[in-house]
Amino acid sequence: MRWARLGKIVLFILSFSALFLGARIGMAIEEAKYNVLEREGDFELRQYQPHIVAETLVEGDFQEVGNEGFRRLYDYISGKNRKQQSIPMAPPVSQEAASEKIPMTAPVNQEQVGEKWRISFLMPSQYTLETLPGPLDPRVQLTKVPGLLMAALSYSGTWSRGRYEEKEKRLKELIRRQGLKIVGEPVFARYNPPFMPWFLRRNEVLIPVAR
Repeated sequence: MRWARLGKIVLFILSFSALFLGARIGMAIEEAKYNVLEREGDFELRQYQPHIVAETLVEGDFQEVGNEGFRRLYDYISGKNRKQQSIPMAPPVSQEAASEKIPMTAPVNQEQVGEKWRISFLMPSQYTLETLPGPLDPRVQLTKVPGLLMAALSYSGTWSRGRYEEKEKRLKELIRRQGLKIVGEPVFARYNPPFMPWFLRRNEVLIPVAR
């Protein structure tokens, strides 16, 4: 069991690394679009634009669910999808399976939903719900996210649960100090691949708020 688990972790790291490295060599990775309304040190109040995500729900431990969720979403953007296309009517009636590769974006988000975790990828802005290829994996869903007011705290370092919870607690204190109201669950955002040295990684805690 331990070797199987180790193999899954290694596969996740290699896939994640190859995906991010390939994307960065070929083109800049698109990030979620937002306007910074306020800034104080490593705290920002941001207004995010509406966007579309591919998401999946995963049960398990904080640090393990990211591996499984990433694998499902990576498969989707790598071609495990059903490309939407119109087929002219002509005899004989036939249809060939088609798929589409979707560019990687950042960050990879992780958010708790009840007893599960929602892992999500931002979809590139040139797509709409109508033009995105449908997922072949029923556990992957495409969702349109409305514009959100988010409090953000940036930090570098490991992806451990302990460090994340430390930053989440600090962000909630800053939110209260700013007189803002928390209106949603915290989100763990990761912007870098696993091969990035821990001290160079860009991580964030994001929390939906209202004035």
